[in-house]
Amino acid sequence: MASKWLKRIVGGAVGLALAGGIVYALMPQPVAVDIAVVDRGPLDVSVEEEGVARIRDIFRVSAPITGRVGRLPVDVGDEVIAGRTVVAAIHPVPSLLDVRTRSELRGVVDAAKAAVTLAEAQVDSAETNVRLKRADLERAKALASNATISVSAFERVSADVETAEAHLKEMQAALDLHRSELASAEARLIGPEAGTGSDVSVIVLAPTDGTVLNLLSESEQVVLSGGPLLEVGDPTDLEIVVHLLSADAVGIAPGAAAEIDGWGGPTLAARLRRIDPGAYTKVSALGIEEQRVDAVFDITSPREDWRRLGHQFRVVVHIPVWSADDVLRVPLGALFRRGDAWHVFTVVEGRARSVAVTIGHRNSRFAEVIDGLAEGTQIVIHPSDRVLEGVAVEPREG
Repeated sequence: MASKWLKRIVGGAVGLALAGGIVYALMPQPVAVDIAVVDRGPLDVSVEEEGVARIRDIFRVSAPITGRVGRLPVDVGDEVIAGRTVVAAIHPVPSLLDVRTRSELRGVVDAAKAAVTLAEAQVDSAETNVRLKRADLERAKALASNATISVSAFERVSADVETAEAHLKEMQAALDLHRSELASAEARLIGPEAGTGSDVSVIVLAPTDGTVLNLLSESEQVVLSGGPLLEVGDPTDLEIVVHLLSADAVGIAPGAAAEIDGWGGPTLAARLRRIDPGAYTKVSALGIEEQRVDAVFDITSPREDWRRLGHQFRVVVHIPVWSADDVLRVPLGALFRRGDAWHVFTVVEGRARSVAVTIGHRNSRFAEVIDGLAEGTQIVIHPSDRVLEGVAVEPREG
C-alpha cells in the first residue's frame, strides 16, 4: 500500500516538473543585446576620402617630325637634365613611290623641263630686243645732239629701251620660277634607293630636370609629328588630389588643414590650395551618379617624411570641418530610421523603448544629440529585428 502511494507521489512530482519546464520554455526570454550609455565628450567631424599623389607639372615629350624613332635610350626612373640628356633620336622615313605616281611625276618633270626651255628662249629673245633698243637709243642721242629729230621722238626711243629691259627682267624671273619647279619635281622623284650618304637624324633633348615617369613609345617604330614619346616630371614636386562630393566640398574652408595617411608611411600634414570651380558626374561602385569636384592639397610635412611617396600613389585624406570639446553624443550604431526621424532603443526597467532623437553633427563613431536623450541613458547598439517596442532585453555576456 505504501509502495503504491510512493509511486503516485513520485509520478506527480515528475509531471509537475515536466509541466513547469514546458511553461518556462514557452515563456518569452529576454533578448541579449549590446548596451551603451549616452555620454558627453569631444566630437570631431571630418571629410574622409581617397586621393592620389601626383607630380604637379608633367612634361609629355612628343616627336617634332614624322620619322622612325629608335628604341629610347632612357628607361622609367632614369634622371634627366634639361637640354642635355638625349631622350630620343628620330630618323626621317623615305617615301616609296608606286608605278602610277612615278609616271605622273616624270610627266611633271618633263613639263617643267619644257617650261624651262621655253623660258630660256624667251629670255634670249628679250635680251636681243634690249640690245636693239639700246642701239636705237645711241643713234637717237646722236641725232638729237644735231637737232635732227624732235624731243618727243627721242623720248619714245628711251621709253622703248626701258620697256624692253623690264620685259627682260620679267622673262628672267619666269625662267627662275620654272627652274625651281623643275628642281621640285625632280626631288619628288628621289626614292629610298638614292640614299643620303649620311645618317641624318633629329635629336630630342629632355625639356626639364626630373625623372622619366612613363615611356609612351618604348620600341623602335614610325611616329607621326606630334606623337607622344615619354613623360618626364620632378618626383619631389608632389601634390594631393581628392575627388570630393560637391556637398562635402561646400563645407571646407579655404586653406583648410588636412592629414594624409593610408599610403604606407607616417601621417603627413597638408593644406588645401584650391577647390576646382566646376564639378563633374562620376558613377560610384554601386552605380549611383555623384557630383564630385577636385580638391588640391600641398604637402607641408618635411620632404624626409614622404620621400618614398610617388606619382599616382593612393592616399587617404582627412579634412576637419567641425570640432567641439564637450557635446552630448550617442554611438552611431544605435541610430536607426523610422519614417523621417532618427530613433534609438533605450533600456527602461529591462525593456526596450523606442525614442525619437534629433541629431546634429556626426562622424564615423558618434552623433551629436540635440534633443530626445539625457546623459547616462542606456541604449541598445545595433538592435536586431528581435528588438521591438517593450521587448525584455538583457546585456549580452562578454
